[in-house]
Amino acid sequence: MDRFRYLVVEGPIGAGKTSLARRLASRFTADLLLELPEENPFLSRFYQDMARFALPTQLFFLFQRARLLEPLAQPDMFGRPVVGDFLLDKDPLFARITLSADEMALYQKIYEALRPRSPSPDLVVYLQAQPATLIERVRRRAKAYEKPVSEEYLALLAESYARFFYHYNAAPVLIVNSDNLNFVERAADFELLVSRLRGMKSRREFFNLG
Repeated sequence: MDRFRYLVVEGPIGAGKTSLARRLASRFTADLLLELPEENPFLSRFYQDMARFALPTQLFFLFQRARLLEPLAQPDMFGRPVVGDFLLDKDPLFARITLSADEMALYQKIYEALRPRSPSPDLVVYLQAQPATLIERVRRRAKAYEKPVSEEYLALLAESYARFFYHYNAAPVLIVNSDNLNFVERAADFELLVSRLRGMKSRREFFNLG
């Protein structure tokens, strides 16, 4: 982990980013930096009526993420590594999908004003998966507020993530096709990923298991 003092796992809903972030933090004795969707009082209503509740949902997450990242603005050079499950740079991705033009303009102003001066990650692990895989995982974990999530929304989200990371160059990225990988229940899959992390040689690499 000496190479990766700040590592972020990202991906659309159902990709498994939080579960993987927890395993990586445990393996590398790192501090966890996790977003807290259960704290967002608008989220369940957003999934039921996206047009009405998109803006408050988005702004709550923006405030929460900015607050969580504030300590990284003054990193302790002797502190432990950090593993997170969100990248603030991708925050506008959700906004562009769900907000009207006027709401997006307001959101953008608040985003620029709030954005903390936290460092870019040393590495981003971007988990990809097909929409069918995402919806199956979301249904399996059975969080009540996610029940209304549609495969169409997840497909749009997955496409938006792919477009975002196609252009993203603020940090090295390991792009992982997670359709056939289970980092929680299959130790061999997790060890393969750790080996790929340690073997990173360029700023953009791919990990795909058959």
